[in-house]
Amino acid sequence: MAQVLVVEDDQFVRSALIRYLSQEAHGVRSVGTALEALREVAQHPFDVVILDLGLPDLDGGEALKMLRGISDVPVIIATARDDEAEVVRLLNAGADDYVTKPFSGEHLGARLSAVLRRTRGRTTGDVLQCGGLRIDIRRREADLDGTPLNLTRREFDLLAFLASRAGAVVPRREILAEVWGQAYGDDQTIDVHLSWLRRKLGETARQPRYLHTVRGVGVKLEPPA
Repeated sequence: MAQVLVVEDDQFVRSALIRYLSQEAHGVRSVGTALEALREVAQHPFDVVILDLGLPDLDGGEALKMLRGISDVPVIIATARDDEAEVVRLLNAGADDYVTKPFSGEHLGARLSAVLRRTRGRTTGDVLQCGGLRIDIRRREADLDGTPLNLTRREFDLLAFLASRAGAVVPRREILAEVWGQAYGDDQTIDVHLSWLRRKLGETARQPRYLHTVRGVGVKLEPPA
């Protein structure tokens, strides 16, 4: 069961989504505008947001940017636009997945389940330790030399995934698939998040401590020598 916010101005589509998600035992709230969505996300904890792009008050792409400014809640874009460049842009802007209208409830349910599996992380209570870096998977907390790291959800997912493969060079395509859930994408997405992570780990690309880029191959996390 998940707490889902549906952001959709078409009453017919909105009702159908609410009916399907409720039948699947999810808790559902719904709004018809971007501003209402921002208010809901600020006031309530959601597991996922289903965001329509054609909203009456604000383009969904702009709404996504504003959502990312206040929350790391997973976002599934629901769109009638099937332009690949637009889809890639939205994924790089922070969307976790997308569905193209018209779609079935079963299709949406599969996408929703996949996003929840990725973002909820493993629940085994595993704690990853790599040098002075400690990552608690279940609590979704990380600290470096005893100092807590203030990470976004995506930064945590990236760091945890690399730490789970510590010492190995992880190909960029594998990082995109496991952390972003994308079979394709812009390498700049990874580079930007690595840059943010390095800053929080007190290192740079030229003087790495934990995160090492292997040009043309991928990324390796290992403790300082």
